[in-house]
Amino acid sequence: MSTSGKRPMIGSVHGIVACAHPLAAQAGAGILRAGGNAFDAVAAVAAALNVAEPFMSGLAGMGIATCYIAKEKRVRILDFVTKVPEKLPIERFKDREDLARGPLACGAPGNLAGWCEMVKTYGRKSLPEVFAPAIAIARDGFPLTAFGTYAFNASVGEIKPFKAFYDAWAKNYTGGMSEVRQGQVVKQPDLARTYEAIASEGPKHLHGGRLGQAIIAHAKSLGGCLTEGDFERVAPEWQDPVVSGYRGMSVHSAPPPAESFQYLLTLAILDGFDLKKMEHNGIDHVDTVYRAIRLAAGVRIERNNPSPEALEEILSLATVERLRKRVKDGNPVDGPTEQWIKTKPDPSKEHTTSFSIADSEGNVVCLTQSLGAKFGCGVVVPGTGVCLNNFLYWGEVDPKGTNFMRPGGPLALPLAPSISTRDGRPVLALGTPGSYGICQTQTQVMVQHVDFGLLMQDAVEEPRARLWDGRKVDVESRMPAATVEGLRKRGHEVEVVEPWTWAVGGMHGISIDPATGAKIGGCDPRRDGYCVGS
Repeated sequence: MSTSGKRPMIGSVHGIVACAHPLAAQAGAGILRAGGNAFDAVAAVAAALNVAEPFMSGLAGMGIATCYIAKEKRVRILDFVTKVPEKLPIERFKDREDLARGPLACGAPGNLAGWCEMVKTYGRKSLPEVFAPAIAIARDGFPLTAFGTYAFNASVGEIKPFKAFYDAWAKNYTGGMSEVRQGQVVKQPDLARTYEAIASEGPKHLHGGRLGQAIIAHAKSLGGCLTEGDFERVAPEWQDPVVSGYRGMSVHSAPPPAESFQYLLTLAILDGFDLKKMEHNGIDHVDTVYRAIRLAAGVRIERNNPSPEALEEILSLATVERLRKRVKDGNPVDGPTEQWIKTKPDPSKEHTTSFSIADSEGNVVCLTQSLGAKFGCGVVVPGTGVCLNNFLYWGEVDPKGTNFMRPGGPLALPLAPSISTRDGRPVLALGTPGSYGICQTQTQVMVQHVDFGLLMQDAVEEPRARLWDGRKVDVESRMPAATVEGLRKRGHEVEVVEPWTWAVGGMHGISIDPATGAKIGGCDPRRDGYCVGS
């Protein structure tokens, strides 16, 4: 799926929302205008995306939020990635493709608990208020965009072979039809009623309540392994961020088992190169960035889920200087970027969403969440409108892997929502979907914005690439031809792809001028990105 076109620059001196669908951006901005703060708006945006972008995320997914809390003058991480189910029969699986679809691919939901935790801890609005926009969109319906039409129709072919749960999925999203059309109104009355119950009962409706019981029972009827214990153990965790420097900023993201340290390591490597003196999008600029990305990915794969001591060593000056020398030596960098095992690159299985919100009080939230693949595992629980995730697909089933899934253990995911501060004040929120491409995309946009001075919207729209295992690189065709040819001469195996492809992520970010309070949003035209000010 390819899109084209540019978005206008959207700015505000009050609040702003940058996310993957116009209706969700409006929902968040509406909460800000009604006196809510960024943490209230997070829940409104996330729930509205569940309705209008249901193939990317939902209340039964997982995620991580990086938050700047103005009254505390600090950055905190809220991790709501849940554990591997305790009764997962891991010995049954020999290939990760065995966990692409179906109930065994599903982990316990974490998103709803995470949204509610942010509202409870730092928000000021009630759950009925923050979920009202999602309820209205689900009840009244919304017209499908071109991107949404593509996602729905592509999913029909992927889920239809699974006869045990295809009909329930199709009834919920397509009215039982095998194809939808652009402009078609999609209504989700079951999901509207589910959010009404959540607004009334809170997250206990899912964790220990009727919704959780329905999910467990339905998954079990299809051969799944979720238990009440898995749901009871769901507990969003506030954490301290991992921090690394870049151009005088402090870049904050999530600690392990999240894999965001790859992003921080890449930036640390690049901090030793004067990129702004290189030709913009020229061979030296692009080659340097791609080499640093691939080297950092190799470290992440080799040393996944590091201890605090190991992480300190990974981000140490000694390690960084060694990797900088490797960037400079000119020899081709050949290595994995996905998992340590050989995988078949397939961006069609990477469906996540990320959004950023800044309010007038100085709070900033960058949240990345997902169902895993398009519509997760494909299982919709009848009568609820809830689609389950397939996050176990991103764990390793080979016990030799550094991300091997142990029942009841942590799940390491490549989520890396980030907030950068300068002199202790937030200046930048960057987040994107893209699975193992997340840390690649965020690096490329960071360089465009910080090193080359592009406004956030322009930085998001610059041509990007996705690096795969070995030397393979998919580069958008808008990259200068001389740069593409130069990359090939330097050992990159370049394939020129569409001019605008969502395989390189769907970035949504906000830059903040601490002197004026001006907030400039960046939304990705590769998806249905939109910015709305309050």
